[in-house]
Amino acid sequence: MPRLIDPPAGPTLDLAEVTARLDERGVDLTNEASIAHCADLLAGLQRNPDFLADRVIAALKASYADQLEVNRYSAQVFLLHRSPRGFYLRANMWPSERDAAFTASGPAAFSYGVPHDHNFSFLTAGYFGPGYVSDYYDYDPEPVDGRLGEPLNLKFVERSQLDEGKMMLYRAHRDIHSQLPPESLSVSLNIMDEGEHVPWRDQYIVDLDHGTIAKRPTLTSSEMLLRCAVHLTGNGKDIAEQFAKAHPVPRVRANAIGALAAVADGAGRAALLERGMEDRDARVRDDCVRWLSTHFFSPEHELLLTVSHARDNELT
Repeated sequence: MPRLIDPPAGPTLDLAEVTARLDERGVDLTNEASIAHCADLLAGLQRNPDFLADRVIAALKASYADQLEVNRYSAQVFLLHRSPRGFYLRANMWPSERDAAFTASGPAAFSYGVPHDHNFSFLTAGYFGPGYVSDYYDYDPEPVDGRLGEPLNLKFVERSQLDEGKMMLYRAHRDIHSQLPPESLSVSLNIMDEGEHVPWRDQYIVDLDHGTIAKRPTLTSSEMLLRCAVHLTGNGKDIAEQFAKAHPVPRVRANAIGALAAVADGAGRAALLERGMEDRDARVRDDCVRWLSTHFFSPEHELLLTVSHARDNELT
């Protein structure tokens, strides 16, 4: 499960000081010194009962356009600071089952009941309210290829709550949790790793009944554009061919093959997928085997798949 961190004692800090000190040293949540530095600053902000209310009121009085422009997550996320050094600070709102947001949107909009890991590390702290509840699982990512249906050898750890004052480090591709709504509206604060490598690493949604990978929701904008381009222009097909053969990220190679297969005829589609079955990566080979055996691709199905991936990618 995520690593519990005892919040360091110290003074109350305001948002401007925290962001300035984070920007000065940067964030590396795989480094113990950086984790300690971030924990110290997040604990200071956690002790400040007024900063978030002040920030929310200021945003409501001013334009909310900056949130719409830079916040790539769902409406429950309030972005506090995005650094050019590859990290950001945010507040997450967690509605209870009695809140209007939950009633209107349902549990999946807030990732409730959607077991998942993360393709990035982040430090989180309970700021307000009783906090969401999670069933926590652990797994070893080293032997995992990322194939749909692949066993993860999950180990259940515990059910616990992110209550006020609690701090945890979620480790990329290590900690899986299935969240449940809090008893009343709650808020958490997060320092998030946003390195350039993050969009190229897969996140997993997990089938707990079978202990396997159910979905891989990660999809970059370039992959979505590639799927559109092959339908619109021959140049798009040329680029997809290059990606399918030589892109360093297996997921992108698989998506390029899938994009080409979606616009190919029966024999051409089979030839493309059979070629993909010879890829050096097990995940690409598995995707192509599954697509070929199920006759997966049609333009209509491909469009639905793209939209579904984009919606799933809002996991927080």
